[in-house]
Parts: sequence; structure tokens; C-alpha cells
Amino acid sequence: MKRNEKMRAAVLYDVDDIRIETRDVPKIGDGEILVQTRAAGICTGDIMGWYIRRKAPLVLGHEPAGVVVESHNEEFSPGDRVFVHHHAPCFECRACLRGDYVQCATWRAGKIDPGGLSEYFRVPRENLRDTLKLPANMPFADGSLIEPLACVMKSLRRSGLREGDTLYVIGLGVMGLMHALAAQAQGAQVVGSDFIESRRAFAATLGIRAVGPEQAFSGADVVICGPGSPEALRNAFAAAAPGGTIVMFTPLEPSIPFTFDPNDLYFRDLRFVPSYSCGPPDTRAALDLIERGVVTAQRLGATYYPLEEAPAAYAALQRAEIIKPIVTFEPSLFS
Repeated sequence: MKRNEKMRAAVLYDVDDIRIETRDVPKIGDGEILVQTRAAGICTGDIMGWYIRRKAPLVLGHEPAGVVVESHNEEFSPGDRVFVHHHAPCFECRACLRGDYVQCATWRAGKIDPGGLSEYFRVPRENLRDTLKLPANMPFADGSLIEPLACVMKSLRRSGLREGDTLYVIGLGVMGLMHALAAQAQGAQVVGSDFIESRRAFAATLGIRAVGPEQAFSGADVVICGPGSPEALRNAFAAAAPGGTIVMFTPLEPSIPFTFDPNDLYFRDLRFVPSYSCGPPDTRAALDLIERGVVTAQRLGATYYPLEEAPAAYAALQRAEIIKPIVTFEPSLFS
């Protein structure tokens, strides 16, 4: 590529201030690759104001899939179709040896440059440890689901979900739907709830029993608490069966306290388990599930946007008008 080439990128300055800017195409160094973005999802975590403002300004997009256009790494060649994780571990530290990849200092320090909502991005050598080659027949939109689905695979793994268990999912946005679909594939009975009727109706088309907030549910072996709110967590505790597990999938805003009765936790023998992000075993499990067609962009009812409409896509997700926005550089998907 010509080193003076420019590219477009979606830059977040605040949750209501996202701009399409022109930047230099990143230069790659030894052991690195340059990827042309073909699809990148907008994460629901990115619409949490308290969380994303700490990182601003930043180029959005940590769910990218694309094509290698330049490589200084012998394992990847121009033309390779890839998913790239924005964090990758060292595999050598104590945290990695325990399988706690998200606690690895290398994992926490790594990132793609500048982000997935840009026409090109640089992949540092370290991040190639969790860069996967995509099957030739896999749509890039599906490849962009690997990172969020990997977070779901870790969540279910940490929950101890077993075949025949009842899983209760609080929140039927994209992450709740992926939990439900992945759990169904593992032989679980799934019930989901959401305040939004259209989400409940869509979940029902996927074979998910969906209930409204007025319908209290109890007796779940595993509860996935999607929303980051004390109210949702209280519902999660109430829904868990004795001996069950509650997974805190989304953090609370630091200024918001949450309290629970420790005797209830103790005498009902409950497990309260947080699940943060994902690691290499989870991205591989996610790729397998997508290859099998269990989770796809089409099944999730994804909405496609060109890069210049990324601010509108972000706003639509904020307003809960869509389930999953995917910015794509393939015009046939939104023409």
C-alpha cells in the first residue's frame, strides 16, 4: 500500500458526539499485519456512557472482521480472511496458566490500531495470538460476531450450565439472544425476559420462551443478568433455584451500590459469578458455533450500516430500536 493513503474512521468524543474523520492508514512493523475492515459490530458496552467516556476520544469498534492486505508475519498472507480480537494474552504468565486470560497484563495492554470502525487497522504482533482465519464461505458480518459471542461462551462456561438445565436470561438484546441460542445448542431449556415487547416477540421466533417483567420467574439453574442495574440483579437472585448460579454479565456504574442478603446466598447455596470479556478458548468456541449456523447475523436480525452512518447506528442502539448494528463495507448488504 502507498504510505500516504488516507482512510475514514468513526471517532467517539461522547455518546452523542461521533464523527467520521480522515486519518492516515496505519503503518505496520515487524511481525504485524494490516487488515482492511469488511464488517465491525457496535457493542452494547459502548453505549454505557459512564464506561465509554473514560476512553474517549477513541475510534470505535472492537468486533472486526476483514481481509489482510499487508503482512510482515509469516503466519498470515494478503488475502487471508480474519477475525481479530482486540485483546490477546501472553499465554505464559500466572494468570494465563490458570486460564484467567483477562487478568493477563499483555491482554489488558493490547489493542488494535486505531479500531474496528475504520477502513483499515493495524494488528500488533501480540494480538495475532488471538487472530483467527475465517472459512471462505463465512460472511464477514458473521465473523464480526465472534468477539461478542466469545464473551457469551465464557459466561456460560463459568456458569457451569449443563444439558437439561433451565437457563433464565434477563434482557433479550443481542447478548441475551446469543446466550439463549448458545444455551439451546448445549441442551438447556431457555426462558428470557425483557421490558420491550418487540424483543420478546423476536425471541419467540427463535424458539425462546419470552416473558414480560410482570411475570415473575423462579427456579432457574442458571440466571444470566444482562442489564447492569441493581433491579435486574435483584430479579436474578429471586429467579435462581437453590443451588443455582447467577452470572453478572454487565457491571454496575461505580457510583451505584448493590446489596444482597448474604444469608440468602449461603442457605440457598447460590453462586454469584461475574463474567468479564473472553479469551482464546472462547473465541474458538464462538467460531465453531457460528460455523454450525447456531448464531449468525441473519438469525439475530442484524441491521447493516455504511461507515458514514455509524453515528446513526450508535444512536439507534442507544434507543433500543435495533438489536445489533453492524457497520459493513459491503454495499450489497444495505442497498
